[in-house]
Parts: sequence; structure tokens; C-alpha cells
Amino acid sequence: MSGKLILARHGQTVANVARRLDTKLPGAELTDLGIEQARTLGRNLVDRGPSLLVASRAIRARQTAEQVAPAVGLATEVRDGVHEVQAGELEDRSDEESHRLFMKVYEEWHSGDLRTRVPGGESALDVLDRFVPVVESLRADHLDAGSGDVVVVSHGAAIRLVAAYLGKVPGGFATGNHLANTETVELVPVPGGGWECVRWGSFTGPFHDTHRAGADDPMG
Repeated sequence: MSGKLILARHGQTVANVARRLDTKLPGAELTDLGIEQARTLGRNLVDRGPSLLVASRAIRARQTAEQVAPAVGLATEVRDGVHEVQAGELEDRSDEESHRLFMKVYEEWHSGDLRTRVPGGESALDVLDRFVPVVESLRADHLDAGSGDVVVVSHGAAIRLVAAYLGKVPGGFATGNHLANTETVELVPVPGGGWECVRWGSFTGPFHDTHRAGADDPMG
């Protein structure tokens, strides 16, 4: 039986508190609260007995995984390709206009326009082209082999995009239901190819195309 892919958002960072669009590597560090959130994530994963713990190259993802690792008895494997959506010219900005522009582009992605981008930033196709191959390699090497769950500590906007794309989650749900720090999305491999999204934060599937107010943190 295949394990699950658990995509976990990192803990709170100083950039989250300041509401800065922090996407460029290596990025901001965790706050004290973020460290505690990461430790709680680790405790919550103990009963899952994951077989692999992966983190993006961002400092916040690696720091989160470092707090999870002792609880689950795993070393962290850092992988390229699973970092946050790159915000280009909006990087490090916290003004409302920048947030609105980022969210406008993000909503367009979830409406089917995968080629649009913020100035100097990535398109949805760019993100999927680097992130999805990592997911598929984890599936082939670990999940399909029945080795147990795989945890990937990544980033809110990237996780929602990839999970919605792979799991065929309605765009309105994906844009309207952000992930708080250290919340997770779970994907199950479907026999013969494809994925099913079975959990999104506190929600379980099936997911419906209903839109609700988003988050103050557009990365979530």
C-alpha cells in the first residue's frame, strides 16, 4: 500500500509577522513561535511514522524540519525545486498594493491561466516544472515502494498550487483556504498514475469550489 505525501508549510517567520513577500532564497528565519509550531508539527507526526523528511533550501523550511526531525527519528534531506513561488519585483514588499497584485496573479493561476506572472517573478508553469518532478521522484522511490509517508516541508503558495494541480482541487477552494504555518496538505498516489488530495489543513476531501476570505499572509 502506498504511503501519503504530506506537504507541510514552515513555521512562522519574522517576514510573516511583518507581512513581507519573502520568497527569494535563503529567506527569513523562524520566530520563537515558529520554532514551537515546528516542534508541535513533529509531535503530531510521530504516530504517522514517516519514512522520509524533506525540506526546501529556504532557511525557514530547514529550521522547521530540524525541529521535526528528533520527534520522528529522521535526518532532513534538503531538495532543490520545492521552494516558494518567486515574487520577482514584489520581493520583500509589504504594502497592500503588492499583496493585491500577487493575489490577483495567484487567483488567475487557479482559474487556469498558468502563464501569467508578477513582474520579474515566476509563472505557475515555472513552479510546477520545478516542483512536480520532485514529487514524482519521491513517489517512485518511496511511496510506491510502500515505505511509509513522506513529509516535505515547503511553502504556502507553492503547496496550494501543486496540491490543487495534482489533486484536481477546485481553484476557488485552493485560493480561498490558505494554510496557516505548519498546516499540511495530504496527497495519496492513485494506482496507475495521478493523485488524490485527501486533506487540506483542517478540511478533508472531497473539496468544493466555494470561495471564502483569504489570509492576511498571501504566502499562506
